[in-house]
Amino acid sequence: MAIQKGLFAELESTQSPSMPSGFRYQDDIISETEEAMLVASLATLELKPFEFHGHVGNRRVTSFGLRYDYARRTVEPTERFPLFIEELRRKAAAFAGRNVDEIQQGGVNEYPPGAGIGWHKDKPQFGVIVGVSLLAAAIMRLRLPAGTSWIRKSQTLKPRSIYILEGEARTSWEHSIPPVDSLRYSLMFRTLAP
Repeated sequence: MAIQKGLFAELESTQSPSMPSGFRYQDDIISETEEAMLVASLATLELKPFEFHGHVGNRRVTSFGLRYDYARRTVEPTERFPLFIEELRRKAAAFAGRNVDEIQQGGVNEYPPGAGIGWHKDKPQFGVIVGVSLLAAAIMRLRLPAGTSWIRKSQTLKPRSIYILEGEARTSWEHSIPPVDSLRYSLMFRTLAP
């Protein structure tokens, strides 16, 4: 059930006309103090190297609520959201116009210098995707096939910013993050697909 965005005016943003339909972005969803507290808490998590069909990536990850099992291609229950992430989960839900209980999956991605993520779409079992960037800026690249070429767009994700992928931006466009220059955390919040 969607909530009224008018109740959370500080979380509203406008979609840039140059970005795909369903992509929205906003700077400064949290303060520098809140970011520092989150990063200190993230350092206590047991992050593991990302594994995909026998390959180990150069980023470390963990999931909350639900996790995607790549071997079985299913969504499975996992650890509950930690308390220190709950306020950010509420902000992500408000930004998406959702109730917090609809944000059933969360994830932490730790990108050390030189780490990025290749072109992909998130698994179809998930619906709306909300991301929050911490510490370092990154470029989110988006591409859409157009005959024998691509339509390409990009957005700088500043530290403490939030973005959403839904609708066409979620289902038709692929996205990627080129390697970063310094340590970056990406906190992801997802609904389940209808």
